[in-house]
Amino acid sequence: MIRFGVIGAGRIGKVHSKTIASNPKAKLAYIADAMPAAAEALAAQYGAKVTSVEDIMKAKDVDAVLIGSPTGFHAEQIQAASNNGKAIMCEKPVSLAVSTIEATLRVVEKNKSTLMIGFNRRFDPNFAELESRIRKGEIGAVEMATIISRDPNPPPAEYVKSSGGIFRDMMIHDVDMARFLVGEEFIVVHALGAALVDKAIGEEGDCDTASVMMQTASGKIAVITNSRRATYGYDQRMEVHGAKGMLSARNIHNTTVELHNAEGTKADPIQNFFLERYGQAYANELNSFIAAVETGNRNPSPSGFDGLQAQKLADAATESWQTGKPVKVA
Repeated sequence: MIRFGVIGAGRIGKVHSKTIASNPKAKLAYIADAMPAAAEALAAQYGAKVTSVEDIMKAKDVDAVLIGSPTGFHAEQIQAASNNGKAIMCEKPVSLAVSTIEATLRVVEKNKSTLMIGFNRRFDPNFAELESRIRKGEIGAVEMATIISRDPNPPPAEYVKSSGGIFRDMMIHDVDMARFLVGEEFIVVHALGAALVDKAIGEEGDCDTASVMMQTASGKIAVITNSRRATYGYDQRMEVHGAKGMLSARNIHNTTVELHNAEGTKADPIQNFFLERYGQAYANELNSFIAAVETGNRNPSPSGFDGLQAQKLADAATESWQTGKPVKVA
């Protein structure tokens, strides 16, 4: 059984704590948060103990640290966990600075630590099946991937100050998915964006409506579109076109029930947000991490390198939007 210390008792910390507590191969041992009341409430819910981040790192009865703290703490906490011999699962991104990610990965490599980055969408059963069938050659050589991701509502404008912007905060998931599906590295990024949903987001120097085109050295193209508003729910769709056909994954509705009458056909709404849409993905992600820890796999997918590459592409998209020019990525 893998004994976990969870850092962060906010929204994502609650998701991971529930997933750990529900997994027969895992034990939720400790929770740490800068807000003691939040940590106490979450720990009481799952029978865990509240302690400090430092004590989690040093605890003999902690095998793995799950980091769900604010982004600014990720790199130092990964390094501390690695230096204390823990396996690490960290929410994206490792850092908003590529140089800091690179320095952190050097520590992880030196200590031979297991590190997984939380790009949970790779573990969605539908998206994982789509990628598996691409690798099996069902559509032949991949030519183009199209990914659509739209949130039901925008975050508060003040959120964007520390988020790194839509490309680093929201689209980075889709950038990682594009790499996952296409199977090659992208070398050029061209982005467009605007604040069409909330002018206050634009006033903070960010956009809420964005599109990116990326291309690999061999010519394969990915097109990603994001919006911070979708009146009909959490819009998560993708398709991959290849030489022999196309694979697609659609939205998931609250139920599969449809009404058919003289006025037409009516379906239930699509699922509202990521907690509902990706519940199974979080469970599958944890199982994959536990398997990596059990087998000593130091580079589970998504790896620290995947996190680094996604951040480079998100940075390039941000620069392209700001300058209006395509940006090359090493």
